[in-house]
Amino acid sequence: MKTLKEKVRLVAPRALTTPASGDAGSGSGGRLPEELVTEQIQRLALFASVGVALWAFGLLMDLVVLPRSSTTYVFSPYVTAVEIAGVVVSALTLAYFRYTDHLAHTKLNVGFAFYIANALAVALLNATTGVLTPVPAMYISWNAVVILLFSMIMWARPVQMLLASLVAASMDPLAVWLASLNGLQVPSFYDAVVLFLPNYACAVIAIVPAQVLHRLGRRLREAQELGSYKLVEPLGHGGMGEVWRAEHRMLARSAAIKLVRPEVLGTAGEAETRLLLKRFEREAKATSALSSPHTIQVFDFGVTNEGRFYYVMELLSGRDIESLVREFGPVSADRAIFLLRQASHSLADAHARGLVHRDIKPANIYVCRMGLEFDFVKVLDFGLVKFNARGAQQQTLVTADHKTTGTPAYMAPEIILGETDVDRRADVYSLGCVAYYLLTGQLVFEAANQMKMLLQHVQAEPVPPSRRTEMPIPREMDDLVMACLEKDPDKRPQNAVELFELACGCRACEAWSNAKAQQWWETHLPELTGPLTLADPGRSSSEPAAVSI
Repeated sequence: MKTLKEKVRLVAPRALTTPASGDAGSGSGGRLPEELVTEQIQRLALFASVGVALWAFGLLMDLVVLPRSSTTYVFSPYVTAVEIAGVVVSALTLAYFRYTDHLAHTKLNVGFAFYIANALAVALLNATTGVLTPVPAMYISWNAVVILLFSMIMWARPVQMLLASLVAASMDPLAVWLASLNGLQVPSFYDAVVLFLPNYACAVIAIVPAQVLHRLGRRLREAQELGSYKLVEPLGHGGMGEVWRAEHRMLARSAAIKLVRPEVLGTAGEAETRLLLKRFEREAKATSALSSPHTIQVFDFGVTNEGRFYYVMELLSGRDIESLVREFGPVSADRAIFLLRQASHSLADAHARGLVHRDIKPANIYVCRMGLEFDFVKVLDFGLVKFNARGAQQQTLVTADHKTTGTPAYMAPEIILGETDVDRRADVYSLGCVAYYLLTGQLVFEAANQMKMLLQHVQAEPVPPSRRTEMPIPREMDDLVMACLEKDPDKRPQNAVELFELACGCRACEAWSNAKAQQWWETHLPELTGPLTLADPGRSSSEPAAVSI
């Protein structure tokens, strides 16, 4: 038997479909998955069993034990009737939970009614047995226990649980009022406030377990819709969504699952959502077919019932270039050309297939250990690209509705100017900006705000990287970066294939090798250079790093 935690993190296959309104698994306030609901009904049955036992215990005490004890005892047919009713109702509720074939969510509604009925019964006993008069110095109604116990068993939206618990907490004041109408001695209004304030405090506290179960159910809905993977831990979050480390339930393979929030892509209305899903499916299939070893592998993709796009990708251990430079400073020209060749190899494969990345930046280029190779580059985020097939300018996830996309510090002038025929050369410009950052640890243009930075990319001439750092940069490398940063796309390398060939021809930067990379990693990132394990080939035993969002 799996534990509840294991079940919650288990991921089951789900087809790529448009989310339907009112679906049991849709929306943050939707119903829980049947698996978790079934477990809660089992707990409700246990709650009813406890009710049977406690009411039967009270009945036994009043009919058998107390009359034979030395304690002053006055038989009350009213109390006995309430206790018998408690036993009968609890037993019937238990039988209903266990033996009827009604819908699970209908049984949850019956659970709420059983909750209120128990609170009312306890309140009637409190008000009619004289335990409240005279007013005890310290008194907590058994209803406080009922409220807290039920909130830990029953799933409900936090607001729903709060309202139900407030009703249960109010059963004691209601019973006192009814007793006063019958002429019984009851506490004054202010004494009743003091007596029953703990009830309302517990009603507010009941929100806490409700929120926990609510989040648990939402995570289970997501998990059940993300392929045959189980979510292990969150790796990061950002403007586009969040990334989780996951494991395949059948294979010894870890993965990264990226969830993309649809609202950041500009969805509005069901028709646009359907169109967006078609584009997403087409592009995901195209990008998963990229074969360069320097492109991150996409294992699976789809859409959850909540309308969130997701990718299942290989899990990487290392640093993205932005983190690498920020943590260790700019790299040598030899190492920069070593990394640039691999990144341009990935883009060359994409360009040959008619894809333009459009968001090349240091955070989307990962430097990792891959098996026995170090400083192995992986280009990320090929899931949101622009098709640039000959004779057809196709709108895609990131280009729909004429939205300007990219990161200002790495954006090509033609994208900033809103030109419609943006092509592969925009990626070449962005990769030149990345190389500049690698060599100098600085952006090509520094500005007080994004608008000024965009204007500089359009108008200002960049300073050669060799003049922005004390590290030696050969003229060949300087010229290569400056060629990528030409304002006129016609003067740049025309695609990543040309850039790859130019980088391979840069003979002044040949000193860096896998052996030197391994030495660097052993010195600066020793936790990532340990022995490989059979269960997770390609990764060390260190904590995995997240892919970019």
